Amino acid sequence: MSDKSISLSQLESHLWEAANILRGPVDAADFKSYVFPLLFFKRICDVHDEEYQAALEESGGDEEYALFPQNYGFQIPPDCHFSEVRKVTTNVGVALQKAMRCIETANPEALYGIFGDAQWTNKDRLSDALLRDLIEHFSKISLGNQAAQVDIMGQSYEYLIKKFADLTNKKAGEFYTPRAVVRLMVQILDPQEGESIYDPACGTGGMLLEAVHHIKENHGDDRTLWGKLFGQEKNLTTSAIARMNLFLHGMADFQIIRGDTLREPAYFSGDHLATFDCVIANPPFSLKNWGEEVWTADPYGRNFAGMPPKTSGDYAWVQHMISSMTKNTGRMAVVLPHGALFRMGKEGAIRKKILDMDLLEAVIGLGPNLFYGTGLAACILIFRRIKEKGRKNKVLILDASKEYKTGRAQNELLPSHVDQIYKWYQDFQDVPGVTKVATLDEIAANEYNLNIPRYVEPVIKQETLSVEEAMKQLRESAEQAFAAEEKLIAIMKREGLLQ
Repeated sequence: MSDKSISLSQLESHLWEAANILRGPVDAADFKSYVFPLLFFKRICDVHDEEYQAALEESGGDEEYALFPQNYGFQIPPDCHFSEVRKVTTNVGVALQKAMRCIETANPEALYGIFGDAQWTNKDRLSDALLRDLIEHFSKISLGNQAAQVDIMGQSYEYLIKKFADLTNKKAGEFYTPRAVVRLMVQILDPQEGESIYDPACGTGGMLLEAVHHIKENHGDDRTLWGKLFGQEKNLTTSAIARMNLFLHGMADFQIIRGDTLREPAYFSGDHLATFDCVIANPPFSLKNWGEEVWTADPYGRNFAGMPPKTSGDYAWVQHMISSMTKNTGRMAVVLPHGALFRMGKEGAIRKKILDMDLLEAVIGLGPNLFYGTGLAACILIFRRIKEKGRKNKVLILDASKEYKTGRAQNELLPSHVDQIYKWYQDFQDVPGVTKVATLDEIAANEYNLNIPRYVEPVIKQETLSVEEAMKQLRESAEQAFAAEEKLIAIMKREGLLQ
């Protein structure tokens, strides 16, 4: 195993090859359940080895000192190291599972349950030979900090998440939001150093990480976000991937809690829900069986604008997120299906109440087929506790449905599209065919319907021709008509229909 530095492309290629080793016995949708835990296992063991060598050098070769727990980011029991599992030739899955559980137990606060619940001992799916091949594959490269720095590890991990999303398009929407959409949302929220960020449906942690990237790109210190990142995710495997993702991006202090946010929110301040500076999410669209039975008497008062219908949880998520915004600096961005803009009944009543509170700042309609698992277009809603003076009692309606690059399986928002949409949002003014700054009175006159075409009408381009150009087009059209007529006459004569 070489400690030579590895490039991003080399690491991405190597990790993708690990997934290919699983092809056949393992369904593509389950690749992430095995590749991510093994990657994280190898990473923390390689870093542990580096920390051991550093402690030895610092102590002049004192092995007793080098074994002190404080020298390590994570504790790796001696018989649970990746190199020990590598020696096992039979019942490899048992050894692997035992090592992972021991590491979780040795690091109860940071790593409890982080390796997920993959069935490593299922020999029908994972034979000893296959697991040995997989372990040997990971053994070919070093994943310590000297060979694979945090930025490289983080980027390669994100690459793998994206690749797995591409493989399992229909199911990918459960854990992956296109990163360009995330960047747009974070850019609008503009998180600052030291602010708290919360994602109640955090998936693989992409939105929390984009907030970290935003701070760094704006020359801030991302360490001010340590202890300030909070997420909740219902799916066990996905929540584990999110935690690994944050660790591999160098975040040492965060909270990702597995659980059902709408039924059992995880974060509190005394008897009340905890509140955060930035709240951001792409919750499951129109979730059925979302927890109506709990919300009829919600102890946290999240039904302040009304009870969402039993068959759609969209406005349960919206009300939960609004309840989670801090009083002064609170702002939020949420992805919703377009139906949430115009559906009437209970949702219409909730929408009216929220609009009357003057919390909604912008509605951004996105193009079709940007999200995994649905070809439908979605929208982003931006809320603020306190709007800028010039934006009070107004809502920006922005039609960005034409801003995308067409792809074979999935359309894509390019950086230029994100920049353009963000500029329209920032300018907050009418642009024919694109944006409309609607007053709350105008929205009330529309019965609180936020359907974008009600406010933004397409611009019909009228082509002005000179007399010469018009005559030329007329002559060309006449010539084409005469040619078509002659061709029809010839066919009719050939078929005996015309003498």
